[in-house]
Amino acid sequence: MMERYAIGLMSGTSLDGIDAALVRLKGDSLPELVEFISLPYDLEQREALLRLCQPGQATVAEICAMNFTLGELFAAASLELLQKAQLKPGEVSVIGSHGQTIYHIPGESTLQIGEPAIIAERTGIITVADFRPADIAAGGQGAPLVPYFDQLVFGEQETTLVTAVQNIGGIGNVTVVGEGTDKLPWIAFDTGPGNMVIDAVIQAVTKGAKTYDEGGQMAAQGDVHGPLLAQLMEDPYFSQPLPKTTGRERFGAEFTQRILQENSALEPEDLVATVTAFTAESIADQYRRFISPYVNLNRVIVAGGGSFNRTLLSMIEERVGCPVYVHEDFGISSEAKEAMAFAMLADATLRRAASNVMRATGAKRPAVLGKIVFPGPEGDSL
Repeated sequence: MMERYAIGLMSGTSLDGIDAALVRLKGDSLPELVEFISLPYDLEQREALLRLCQPGQATVAEICAMNFTLGELFAAASLELLQKAQLKPGEVSVIGSHGQTIYHIPGESTLQIGEPAIIAERTGIITVADFRPADIAAGGQGAPLVPYFDQLVFGEQETTLVTAVQNIGGIGNVTVVGEGTDKLPWIAFDTGPGNMVIDAVIQAVTKGAKTYDEGGQMAAQGDVHGPLLAQLMEDPYFSQPLPKTTGRERFGAEFTQRILQENSALEPEDLVATVTAFTAESIADQYRRFISPYVNLNRVIVAGGGSFNRTLLSMIEERVGCPVYVHEDFGISSEAKEAMAFAMLADATLRRAASNVMRATGAKRPAVLGKIVFPGPEGDSL
């Protein structure tokens, strides 16, 4: 196939902002990251999105309006990315936009906003969005979708090594690749909370002065509170069988508020250390339950915002009993990975290629993911 460019757009459960990646694709070669930008939401935008994600907090009118507002923001991010890369819109074959998940009921229904018609109109580029529903229609959970990227990029590298490719965004999810993974009933699933609980606790204990624990510095200053960690690990999600996915609906505001209210006597550093250990322990617990009975894990490769939290990485390594790396160790941007994945997924959609990984989502059949929006005729001249 001819060399082509694709843009991927991602706004995750952490609600940090919009990640935009420009990817060069050619035949069966691995995707090449050409340019990447990350545009943070301002405080007003982030608070509005958080409200939309909490049942009963936002009106239908607010959701409707934000759908178009986000479309404008995604389009602006795409154009800024192209300007930085010194490319014209006409040189890009497709934009793939995950959008912003507002609510997700695994296997039943899902809602992502960020109107793709706006993106296509403003950029003049074919836009693919709303990737999850086709998998749900085929009997799947609608997520995770990034295993498509993980299999293509890591599945062929040193295949004798069994690798857990672990993303730690707002939610944690893993894809297992390497020799012997055909023995696994399921090769990908959500492990539980990623940065979501840590970020919420940090914001609460610092009264909004910080939105995340940079480098895991505060967690490193505290002690893990054993009884609280044990209590958190009793959440029924962890014993739930595969396939499974989760999100802000389970580990969001209500979950964090309960932690804060019931443990107000703990020092802030100890609270942050404990919820950081919660993310690490939940990842290790899910590996023990769903990976270790079938294969011996040789390494973990971490992406997402959690890959920059050194305390969290250390806690994971202590618990999983094998080396923990970050994507940068393999020449891949941890920050750009998910946006790159949606560029690749959109490219697959244009080729009418199925891109859901059935042993990740539980779908009963392959599905071509996403809905295609074409720009108007005038958009071709941009």
